[in-house]
Amino acid sequence: MHYTGRGSGTLSRMEGQGSYTLPTGTEYRGALRDGLFDGEGELLFPNGGKYRAVWHRGVPTQGKYTFADGLKYKDKKWHYCDGYDRRFYTEICSGLKPADISQFTNLDPPRKIPEGCYDCGDGFYNPETRVIVDYKLRFLRNADDDEHEWIIRTCRKALDETIEHKPKP
Repeated sequence: MHYTGRGSGTLSRMEGQGSYTLPTGTEYRGALRDGLFDGEGELLFPNGGKYRAVWHRGVPTQGKYTFADGLKYKDKKWHYCDGYDRRFYTEICSGLKPADISQFTNLDPPRKIPEGCYDCGDGFYNPETRVIVDYKLRFLRNADDDEHEWIIRTCRKALDETIEHKPKP
């Protein structure tokens, strides 16, 4: 945990305007009172998401979440990935690609997955070592049997061979 700020607090209590970094890498920036989030502030998540809120004694009273790609979450009338429309947010903003060009993730172009590995949403998974690393290749965790099976069954894998159109001679 790390705190930097300015205000009228003592070293044992966070007070005033400041920032507080949690062990997970999530950072809070904003008003603090009596050691709690209190007033306007935002949580900045390591994945790029952002939650801006008005806090009262550590509890958000109103707030809005924005995903890393700019999509704003709405708790009512949420139409993104609702079962009827399965497009990625970038496809909603920029339109669909031609029929012969697939978009596999919201990122366009998608991340290059290391050979033999899977993209499991928060990083890459190597089924040989059963290790998950983040997208900067830093260790995250070891996969248990359930997570291993889920990744193998559902996640995007690096291509074993280059697939390209080869005209007939």
